[in-house]
Amino acid sequence: MNYLSKRRIALGAMFFFMGICFASWAARIPDIQAKFQLSEGELGTLLLCLPIGSMLGLPIAGWSVHHYGSRIVILICSFAYALTLPLIGLAPSTWYIVPVLVGFGLLGNVMNISLNTQALGFEDQLGKSILASFHGLWSMAGFTGAGLGAGMIFLQFSPAAHYAVVALISVVMILFSQKYVINDKREEGESSGLVLKKPDPLLLRVGLIAFLGMMAEGCMFDWSGVYFKKIVEAEPALVSVGYVCFMGAMASGRFITDKATNRYGRLPILQVSGILIFLGLLLAVVLPNIITAALGFLLVGFGVASIVPVSYGIAGRSKLYSPSVALALVSTLAFFGFLVGPPLIGFIAELVNLKISFALVSFNGIGILLLSSFGKKVFQSQEAPVES
Repeated sequence: MNYLSKRRIALGAMFFFMGICFASWAARIPDIQAKFQLSEGELGTLLLCLPIGSMLGLPIAGWSVHHYGSRIVILICSFAYALTLPLIGLAPSTWYIVPVLVGFGLLGNVMNISLNTQALGFEDQLGKSILASFHGLWSMAGFTGAGLGAGMIFLQFSPAAHYAVVALISVVMILFSQKYVINDKREEGESSGLVLKKPDPLLLRVGLIAFLGMMAEGCMFDWSGVYFKKIVEAEPALVSVGYVCFMGAMASGRFITDKATNRYGRLPILQVSGILIFLGLLLAVVLPNIITAALGFLLVGFGVASIVPVSYGIAGRSKLYSPSVALALVSTLAFFGFLVGPPLIGFIAELVNLKISFALVSFNGIGILLLSSFGKKVFQSQEAPVES
C-alpha cells in the first residue's frame, strides 16, 4: 500500500472517529436526562449548548487554521474532543455539564473545519473529488456509534464508562492517523482575522445552497419519525422506517457522490440533488403511505448526501479567501439552516399542519436547483479539475 492510500485511510479514520464520538453522545441523551431529572423543556435547553459551542467554534476555526495550519489544530483538538466526551458522563450536575457541552460543540466544529481543510488539500493532491466519501465515513460512524451505544446500554455501562471506552478507541485512531496529517503551510488569502464578514458572491451562493440543504437535512433528522407516526400513521414498529431510509441513503449516497462528481462536475450534482429533495418530499406529502413515504425519504437522503461535501469542495477553492476561512463562512450559513429548519417545521405545523410544513421544505430543493443553475460563471472559475 502506497503513502497516498495510507493517508486516505488515515484521514478517513479521523472523520470516522468524529462521527462515532458524536453518535455516542447522542445515544445516551435519555440517560443524561434521567440522571439530572430533566423535563423535555429543560433537556431541550441543555441540548442548545452544542449548537452554541459550534457557532462559537466557527470563527475560531477559520482564524486558527489560517494562522497555524490545519495539522496543529487537528492534532490538538482531536485529543481534546475525544477526552471531552468522558467529562460529559462524569459531570455531577447541570452546572458542570453545560460548559462541557459548549466545549464539546466548539471543539467539534473546529475539528470539522480543520479536517475538511486537510481533506481538500489531499483532494487537490490527488486531482479528483474524494471529500464526499470522507463525509460518508462520518455518516457510517453514526450507525456504528448508535449500535455501540445500544450494546453499552444492554450491558448496563454507565454513560461515563461508555464514553471512556469510545474515547480510548478514538485516541488509538488518532495516534494511528497523526503521522499522515500533513504539516501544511500558512494559508494565503485576503482574510486573516476572525470570520465575521460578508461572503463574496461565490461563497454567498454556495452558502445559500448549503443552508437550504442543511435545513432539509435537519428537518429529516428531527421530524421523520413524527411524520411517519402522525401523517403516514405507520405501526409503532415501523415508525423509524423513514429515518432509516433517509440515513441509509444519505450515507451510501456520499460514497457515490465522488465518482459522480469526478465524471459530471459539481454543478450537475447539486442540480440533481435539488431535484431529488423536491421530488422525495413531494412524494411523501402527496402519497403518505408507508411505501411511497419511505421511497420519498430515500430520495431525500440521496439528495442531501452531496450538498455539504460538494459545497465545501467549491468554497474551499475561493480565490478571495483562504480555504479554512471560506469553509467557516459557508459552514456558518449551513449550520444556521440546520438549526432553524426543525423549529420552523414545528411552528408551521402548529399554524397549519405537518404535511404543509414538509411541502414547503420540498421547495428547498427547487431553490438549490435554481441557485446552481443560474449564474454559472460565478462557479466556473472555482471548479477544480476532476478526473475524467
